[in-house]
This record gives sequence, structure tokens and C-alpha cells, in this order.
Amino acid sequence: MKSFTSRRARAIVVAIAAGSLALTGCSENKGTNSNKDSKEDQKEAAAQSKAVTYADAAASTGPAEEVPGAKSGGTITVYQEAGLSHLDPGQIYVSDAGQVANLLFRGLTNFEEDGKGGVSVVGDLATDSGKSSDGGKTWTFTLKDGIKDQNGKEITSADVRHTVERQYAEFIFDGPTYLQTWLSGADYRKALPDGGFGSKHLPDSVLETPDDKTIVFHFDTARPDLPQTLAMPGYSIVPEETDTKEKYDKAPVSTGPYKIAEYKVGKSLKLVKNDQWDPKTDAVRHQYVDGWNVDFGVTESTQTKRLIADQGDAKNAIQLTGAVESTQIQDVIGDAAVNKRTIKGYQPYVMVLNFNLDRVKNKKVRDAVTYAINSKSLIAGEGGAYGGDPAPNLFAPTLPGYEADYDPYGRLKTPQGNIEKAKELLADVPAAEKKLVLAYRNSENEQKRKVALEDALSKVGIDLVAKEVDAASFTEQIGKLDNPYDVYITGWGQDWPSPGTVVTPIYDGDQIADGSPNYSHVNDPKVQELIKKALTQEPTEALKTWQEAHHYILEEINPAAPLWYAKQFQLYGSNIGGARYSTESSYIDVTRLFLKS
Repeated sequence: MKSFTSRRARAIVVAIAAGSLALTGCSENKGTNSNKDSKEDQKEAAAQSKAVTYADAAASTGPAEEVPGAKSGGTITVYQEAGLSHLDPGQIYVSDAGQVANLLFRGLTNFEEDGKGGVSVVGDLATDSGKSSDGGKTWTFTLKDGIKDQNGKEITSADVRHTVERQYAEFIFDGPTYLQTWLSGADYRKALPDGGFGSKHLPDSVLETPDDKTIVFHFDTARPDLPQTLAMPGYSIVPEETDTKEKYDKAPVSTGPYKIAEYKVGKSLKLVKNDQWDPKTDAVRHQYVDGWNVDFGVTESTQTKRLIADQGDAKNAIQLTGAVESTQIQDVIGDAAVNKRTIKGYQPYVMVLNFNLDRVKNKKVRDAVTYAINSKSLIAGEGGAYGGDPAPNLFAPTLPGYEADYDPYGRLKTPQGNIEKAKELLADVPAAEKKLVLAYRNSENEQKRKVALEDALSKVGIDLVAKEVDAASFTEQIGKLDNPYDVYITGWGQDWPSPGTVVTPIYDGDQIADGSPNYSHVNDPKVQELIKKALTQEPTEALKTWQEAHHYILEEINPAAPLWYAKQFQLYGSNIGGARYSTESSYIDVTRLFLKS
């Protein structure tokens, strides 16, 4: 599939990229490499999905560790099919713009990876990953010395305050909302309708800047995930002096290793070195190449053909969030020299068949469907083993807390479906309850999925009535609480490496509303209790609580049948060095690339 770039918590609804492949990747941490043994792939991924750690000042000090064999100079060509929806950091909440943002912008914190699956939060503009007090309700950050924007202006706490407050403005509508809602509640815009551009600002009891170097956040409850939240591209710093509001989206000011030299919306983007960036202040990024030329409008088919051929500029090229085009997978894996130039790994998305709990109330029916589904036939339509693997549970292999052996419905043992078990569960179920209405998109890919579901469920006596829904309104239609559908395929991926960004948005009863991603309408007191508990715990401690919630949701409620884990499969040119899979972004790690010659 393309980049699964839906806005909210990286939600996707299947078939959003109809006809393309659930791949895209990057690696040295080459991610998984077999693509043949699903269980082994998932165990390897699980070993890499460790709890995120918070780094101290020493680990947050630059320069970043040198990439073996790295050289300086040259320009990397980037192939990308769709143009960027935004370049204003406050509006960035999708993968393609997020990749570019890591070259252009810096926030208080950032993610650092060790290449073995370990991820830590380091101070980026801040001296460390933050210091909490008052039981986690208060977080203090101190800015590093010598941080300047591309114009040579020093970044101060006033710029951080401005960055936070501008998120309240009406013209910021596509970015993350975690920080704003944590500080000011669900109706946060009412607290600062002009986004801090006028005379009114957030009170010191919420956001405090006692001096030019210090920023203090005050919350009404513990927010242990704050360092990870602030590492999102959407919270990168926007210098107050050069903020042009709506116009900023086309000409943002850089704080990272590169700055914009030329931007033709939807056509091309040229980046050059930012001479005000100081590597001594940056523990994550490098500035090996002289620049980046991003070409938009290059289809995945063309990207793949060019990179396979490996001629001219293609030798110096990468796929940003694109994937090896599905019909050319065999051309890639069948040529050893080409296959060496790939990166493979799991995306953060778990594809599931959601049950509308308001309509499918009999758990025996839900369990029977879960046993009966043929994941192998579904995955065949995604490109086979390079497109996905059977999913045994609701946590992706990229997520801390993932358990490779947690398979309560035997999805790995019988990925083609356990027909006998399903029939056994349905033996005394009334015929009326065995009729289910499926909502599916009017796309070629979704048609394949519909046929696979019909075939599997008909074998156990389930009458699946398929209702075609226009692709443009599909999410809206299944997002209505009073919708006329029993089941629908959706997918979800974390915003940062925490189960809290998965369990909370899609299984929290407080999130039930029209348009909410709680598509199954889960509203269970124990789930609520476990969510509340986990959100106040440190990441490592919280993992056990999230796992408990996961087990309870899947076994005692079963709101969604796990189908498959989406995979990444990307290709790059022969002159690209330092390529590796990013476990945090699930794309190529752009912070460390260089040209070999």
C-alpha cells in the first residue's frame, strides 16, 4: 500500500490505496528477511519491539554517532508519488511529510534508534528527554545552547511557547492534538482561539517559561508519554518571529540539517544544507549529502522500474514512503543484486475485521468468524508474504508489548481457517444471528477481500451479505454509531511506540462518538480501568498493563478478528549508503543516508 497516511493516529481503513501493496520498508536492521516463515519473522520483530527508554543529557548530546563508511557530498534523489499535503510542522501528521520533517525541523525531543530495534527518546532541542515531577503531572525541559534557525536567530523558550499556542489556531487543523487536549481539554481551541497571535496566552499554570531556556508543562494528570508525544513532527519548533500563519505551509523556516531551496507544490522539492545547524547539538541527524531532490508524481510502478534498472540518478535514489510495486516483486527478489538493495520490515498496521458490537452481540458468532477466516487468501491479494503475514492478535510486531506467541484463536497454526472449530461454536446459534452485513469499498482490492471473506465464512454457515460503499465516504459511513453494518475491515497503527496510542483510541469507551475510530463500539468497565491505570505508568511498567488489557479485549470481548500484519518492502539505488529500516517510522531512516561515491 502507499503510505497509510491517514491523519488520525495513523488510522487507515483498508483499500484506501486500492490495488497497491501493503509494503514499504527500509533496513539495516534489515527488518525481517525471510518473508517465508511468518512466526519467525514475528518473533524477530517482537525482539526488536522493546519498550522505549528516556535518555539523559549525555545521550542527548551531539554529534550523532558516525555511520560506518559514510562520506560527504552529492545529492540524493527521492521518488514520491503524491505531493506533500503540508510542510507547516503543526499540520504534519502523515508519513511522507514526517519523513521530510526529520530533515528540516527539530522539536524538544526526538527518537534515536540503535539499529537493533531499541528506541530511546533523546533531547533534541532540549538538553535531555525531560524531567518529570509532581507524580508525572509536571514536565520541565531546558534548551541546549547554540540552537539557531536557518536565519541565525537563536531559539528560545518563547519560540517553544509560540509553537504550542499556535496549535490552538483555527488554521491548524491537520496536525496532532494530544498536547493541546492534555493541556486544555477536548475543547482546547476555546482556551486560545487566536492561537497566541494576539495578546492572550496560556496561563503559567498550564505552560510556563520562567526564562529563555526553560519550558514547564503542567497537566491535571500524569502524562508519562509526553517525551514521545513531543518527538512527533507535528510539534517541531516554529520560530515566532518568522511565523506567517497560513502562508507558513509553503515556506517554513528550518531548524534541522537541511533547508528548502525551492518548492514547487506537487511537483518538486529541493533541499540544501542549513549552515546554521550545529551537529554538536544533534544526537540523531547527519548532514552527509549536500542536498535532496524530491520528485513528486512518480508512480510506484515507475519508481520500481527505475530503481531496478539502477541507471543515472536512480543509483542515488530512494523511495520515501513508496513501495516496490506488487507486479514487480518477483523481478526484485529474483535478482540477488537488486534484492540486496531492499529493506523489509513490518508496518505498524494490524488489519482486522471489526464487529459492530451493537449488532453482533453473540460472542460465539464473533469467535466463530475469527476462527473461520482465511488469512492466507486475504494476504494473497496483498502480494503474498511480502505484503503481509497472518496476525495472531491485535498488537503489531512493531509495537512494544507485542507477544509473538500470543495466539488465542490459533491464527498462526491455522491461517487458512479452523473450519471445524467455527462450526462447533455455531452449532446452536439461531440462523438469524448467522447472517452478517459486510461493508466494503468499491475498489478492486476490496472486492478481492470481500470474495475471500465470503468463501471462508460460507464454509461454516455464515451468510455474508456484502454492501458496497463509496470509497470516498467509507470511513464516514462505518464511523457512524448508528450504521447498518455488522462487519468491516479496518487497520490502525501507533502514533509513537506505545500501546496507549492503539488501545485508547480504538477500544476506549470514552472515545465512542460519530467519527470515532472505536469502530466496534467497545465500552467495557475493565478496559476503562486498565487504560486509566496504564496512562499514569512509566512506559516499561505500563507494558504489562497494556498487555493485560489486550488479552482481555481479544479473549473476553473479541471486538475484531485479527487478519494480517502489513509489511514494508522498499528499494534504493546502488550508490545509497547507510540504508536501514526505522522501527519508529516503519520507513527508510533518512537521518543517516549518504552517497558511497
